[in-house]
Amino acid sequence: MNRRRNNSIAANPILIGGVTVLVTIVAVFLSYNANHGLPFVPTYKVNVVLPDAAGLIAGNEVRIGGARVGIVRKIDAIARRDGSTGARLELALDDTSNHLPVDSTVKVRPKSSLGLKYVQITRGTAARTIDPDGTLTVPRGTVRPIDIDDFFNMYDEPTRQGSSENLLAYGTGFAGRGGDLNAALGDLDPLVRHLEPAARNLVAARTHFKELFPALGQAAAEVAPVAGVQGELFGDLNTTFRAFADNQQAIEDSIAGGPHALDVATRELPAQAGFEADTTELFRRLRKPFRSLAAASVHLAPAFKAGTPALKISPQLNARLVSTLQAITTFAADPRVLPALQRLTQTAVLADPLVSFVTPAQTTCNYLTLLFRNLGSALSEGDSVGTFLRSDPVIAAQLPNSEAGPSSAPANGPPDDKDTKILDTYLHSNPYPNTAAPGQVHECEAGLDQYDPGHQVIGNEPGNQTVAVEKTKRGDVK
Repeated sequence: MNRRRNNSIAANPILIGGVTVLVTIVAVFLSYNANHGLPFVPTYKVNVVLPDAAGLIAGNEVRIGGARVGIVRKIDAIARRDGSTGARLELALDDTSNHLPVDSTVKVRPKSSLGLKYVQITRGTAARTIDPDGTLTVPRGTVRPIDIDDFFNMYDEPTRQGSSENLLAYGTGFAGRGGDLNAALGDLDPLVRHLEPAARNLVAARTHFKELFPALGQAAAEVAPVAGVQGELFGDLNTTFRAFADNQQAIEDSIAGGPHALDVATRELPAQAGFEADTTELFRRLRKPFRSLAAASVHLAPAFKAGTPALKISPQLNARLVSTLQAITTFAADPRVLPALQRLTQTAVLADPLVSFVTPAQTTCNYLTLLFRNLGSALSEGDSVGTFLRSDPVIAAQLPNSEAGPSSAPANGPPDDKDTKILDTYLHSNPYPNTAAPGQVHECEAGLDQYDPGHQVIGNEPGNQTVAVEKTKRGDVK
């Protein structure tokens, strides 16, 4: 019996194997080159010079308006003539994305928190575009976006150690100084209140404030030519007081004999009785200062001796002072100075209600000192790895509208049941407790509000919780 020979291509195993191998090679080639773009697809190549590649790698996406328009094909490091370095990116963009205007901007942005980046291009508005294989240079002064790695890299080991020590130091520093801090914050209120009329008077036209600095400049200009004479004067005074220091006993004897000499002059010169009487009164009042001067002459003589070199160079100081006062004169004549002072006055007026509202939180309730004390205490325990906080779980009962899960209304019962061992599940929330501020109940509610069993309380607790908050003292932070 004759068999009919099958000439179908599908029946040829060699041909099928060859096609399979060819398809596999093409698939591997396309997969290997996927990060460099698909072959035979027209692209628009652009070079970008950046101050820093910021963690980019070849194959990262290029986006315009959030849409992917190409990839980063190549990254090269470059060295400039001034010694600085940069990065050159070779971008392969879709040919359908049109040519980029020359004023387009480029940024390296994070794609995820795992460190993946992409290149963001913002198209410009210029009519001229970048030619294929052209270069777009990003100025070196451009601020690079902050990545999450930059944020976490700030908290290295020395920074963490320093932050811990700072918190402990702040807590210790504020311990026992609540009264001083209260007094300082309390004094801010009258300071701000009295600053407003003082600043208003200062900028008023009748004070001629703008003439103050020109007058100072003129005075300095008048003193500068006689600076040498002033230096010689103090030098001569130094010689005189040095002689006084060498003859202390003679000066004391002269002062001691002064009253007797004045008595004799009163008797012998009756015509000058009035003059002598006035002179007697003058020297009587100067007797103690002269004695003090004699005792201090030992210390004054070295002071004058040390001051002589300083006086010799005072002309140079006066010359510089002239230019300084001239600069101050220019500053005072600037038309922007008075508006700035007026704005400072407005700032004081606007800050007065805020300071009045915030001050009782510390002066009455001591909250700021307690905050720093507790922050220091929170980080006061630890081991070689770091500090730690202790915590206890609070498990709410599984009841309707309880805090243990989703609810349609704030928790409102049931009450405490000793038989079923169900605790009280009424919601108590007070996000804005009273701090004895103006317009509020005079109480320090935060930390003093009590849990009211069997009732739902949202907002301020009924009644007055008093202002008997915890007082800080030295040694609170350990």
